[in-house]
Amino acid sequence: MPLILENRLRIGIQTIHRRTEPATGPWEPGIDELVSLVQLVDRCGYDSLWAGDHISFAIPILDPLLQLAQAAVVSRRLTLGTSVLLLPLRHPTPVAKQVLTLDHLTEGRFIFGVGVGGEFPREYAACDVPHNERGARLAEGVQVVRKFFGGEPVSHHGKFYGPFDDIPMRPGPRRPGGPPIWFAGRKPAALRRIGRLGDGFLAYVITPEMYRDALDTIGQTADAAGRGAVAFGTGHLLFARLDKDYETALDRATETLSVRYAMDFRKAAQRYCALGTPQQVADRIRAFYAVGVRHIALDLLGPYEERNRQIEWFATDCLPLLTDLTAG
Repeated sequence: MPLILENRLRIGIQTIHRRTEPATGPWEPGIDELVSLVQLVDRCGYDSLWAGDHISFAIPILDPLLQLAQAAVVSRRLTLGTSVLLLPLRHPTPVAKQVLTLDHLTEGRFIFGVGVGGEFPREYAACDVPHNERGARLAEGVQVVRKFFGGEPVSHHGKFYGPFDDIPMRPGPRRPGGPPIWFAGRKPAALRRIGRLGDGFLAYVITPEMYRDALDTIGQTADAAGRGAVAFGTGHLLFARLDKDYETALDRATETLSVRYAMDFRKAAQRYCALGTPQQVADRIRAFYAVGVRHIALDLLGPYEERNRQIEWFATDCLPLLTDLTAG
């Protein structure tokens, strides 16, 4: 496999201002709430903080790029990332400007995660984007963004974007080549796209075995595309819940995810989540590390009011069980 993976496991937290459900209090996100969360994640020793994206969703959710711009002021250490921005819903040129801005505001600590979403077709309709074009628009959109990452005037004549010629965008990237672009995706066509275009892979609702097979497909496609041996980021958005035992954790995870996705999520939670005691959750993370995952973004499930306790509990009782992996 031509993909070069780092050895160290890095662990981050998914969501900043997104409301978790169920919850009892009113949701009025505030600056102090964001500051305290970012400080908590930083103080607890996590590596990163991630924000998801939807234009329209079953629960309240804010724009990820704006949230991360605010979070960048609080922490000087955490890597910040989108997990993931639904790029086909937006024109890639203004997105390139936003991402280059974040590259500077984070002093080069930004990972640009992109994907197509697709589970809510009405948000595509609201953006006047045909749902069946989302994959092709993602591929071309990334090409446009990457051109602007080059720091030189850009021309583009594509199927969906352009034509435009010699468009400068300043300042250029903080880092040569701009932020790394990590792709989400599970279907074979999406995995092949990642192999051709991606700097990394961000998985979602997948088992360790599925992750291993996906990484094989990505590596084979990268090899066939003549990319050679490339440094490659491997991430996974992992739904997790710490509790006194597996069954209690499963109940809470099912409750949260069933509200979030407006469907019965119990069977999916059993298959895809990391649930139970700190040891059980750590064992699940080890299973993903064994198949190539090097960056876990934890979406800690349960009532909104319990989020900070879950963050602290994982840091206190679960992170020490993974020290041999997180220390590199």
